[in-house]
Amino acid sequence: MAYPKLIENLMEQFAKLPGVGRRSAERMAFWILNHPREEAQELAESILRLKDGLRFCRLCNNLSDTEICLICSDTNRDEATVCVVEDPKDVLAIERTGSYRGHYHVLLGTIAPAEGRGPEDLKIPQLLYRISANNIKEVVIATDADNEGEMTALYLTKQLKPTGVKISRIGLGIPVGSSLEFADMSTLSMSLKARREILE
Repeated sequence: MAYPKLIENLMEQFAKLPGVGRRSAERMAFWILNHPREEAQELAESILRLKDGLRFCRLCNNLSDTEICLICSDTNRDEATVCVVEDPKDVLAIERTGSYRGHYHVLLGTIAPAEGRGPEDLKIPQLLYRISANNIKEVVIATDADNEGEMTALYLTKQLKPTGVKISRIGLGIPVGSSLEFADMSTLSMSLKARREILE
């Protein structure tokens, strides 16, 4: 027996979320159905506020609810060091370690030819401008240890070499093929501290 169309429609929407199958979508739909209307409305409004109010930081592309994110606004951070990551989730992963006090630059992706994504689709020109316009001494490349992350790191290195800035790559410890956001805090912290300078 099928559920009424209103429930089926909601279940279909929930099933679009990552890691949510039909059974989980069904539980979520019935949770909403069994709770007061005010809670359902607050959930719906929270989603809309998130979509309407969140933006990318004008300087680093991290997620923010203001034009410039909290990290870029923090005058106590090391302005001479920029850590380049793929995604805003990577910023959060590194921040949780408490072992890095510089600034960030979020590329908003990686070079992935199989997905039709090239260097021109990333925020690389913005990074090069930041280096030329500011007193940046070191760029730490912290892309994932998978094929796309390594390809992006190699491309970045070639683009950054003419600037004369020190270029380093996060150290060993992050398993090949894995994502920064899933690395445990101690491994990620050690990897940042053990970063190696790229000389060639």
